[in-house]
Amino acid sequence: MDANLSPLHGLWLPLITPFRDGALDERSLRRLVGHYAAQPIDGFILGATTGEGMALDDAEAERLVSITRAELDTAGRRIPAYLGLSGSDTRKLVGAVERTDGWGMDGYLIACPYYTRPSQDGLFAHFSALADSTGKPILIYNIPYRTGVNLGNETMLRLAERTNIIGVKDCCADPAQSFDLLRQKPDHFAVLTGEDAFYYAALTQCADGAILASAHVRTAAFAAVRDKLLAGDQPGALADWQGLVDIPRLLFAEPSPGAIKHWLWRDGLIDSPEMRLPMVPVSAGLVGRIDRELRATTELRVVAD
Repeated sequence: MDANLSPLHGLWLPLITPFRDGALDERSLRRLVGHYAAQPIDGFILGATTGEGMALDDAEAERLVSITRAELDTAGRRIPAYLGLSGSDTRKLVGAVERTDGWGMDGYLIACPYYTRPSQDGLFAHFSALADSTGKPILIYNIPYRTGVNLGNETMLRLAERTNIIGVKDCCADPAQSFDLLRQKPDHFAVLTGEDAFYYAALTQCADGAILASAHVRTAAFAAVRDKLLAGDQPGALADWQGLVDIPRLLFAEPSPGAIKHWLWRDGLIDSPEMRLPMVPVSAGLVGRIDRELRATTELRVVAD
């Protein structure tokens, strides 16, 4: 792998948002951020899909950013925290960017407009308007199987010419498109995979890093895969990945972030696995599978110690 890193690189965590009794669980949030601040995480995404951002009101989202920033400062970790935004009305989304600009986050992860399925010209105009509305960096989130529209590479590369559009969370689900983007992108534009199951494959093709919900679990082991590839230890990275590959399958066996929240609750990192409708807790069958995997992971920690 090329060791020349993009400004945006490494392992990013799309942090879950803890709830308890219908409210933002600030105590659990502080515990979570403190825990992951001690892990090899290169950045946080707040209030995005994994963070149930569409179920947050503005006051909760602002509090989420404020607490995260304060806990990172306390931990002495000056790592970036981006806010997730989504919407299909460019005007409303520009308003959201302007309204949140002073909250203290370092940038935005913004999904392609969902459901309306604009043309490539429409997508270009949409993200151009968003880039014009803020001086903060924007990371595009391309996930057509959720939004219904795919941002093509030609359009992506045009947007990469914008100073503050600095990269993409790539979930296009087309390996050829992802590979071609990695071949053609300028050095300053980062491609971070958001496909947990394809983490290792994306890194071997020189992706700049990843935004992985699965990295809530065995965080250091996920980071080690990339570290070993950067160091030229491909056999070691592959061996590590073979030990991790079942984790994404487990955590995405039912709609995310239910399984992640259950795991973190069982592990004592959050006080409740509560979700907000229409998301619901995981099934009894998946609870049993997670609990067995968690016991095995705990035993691995004991052996390592």
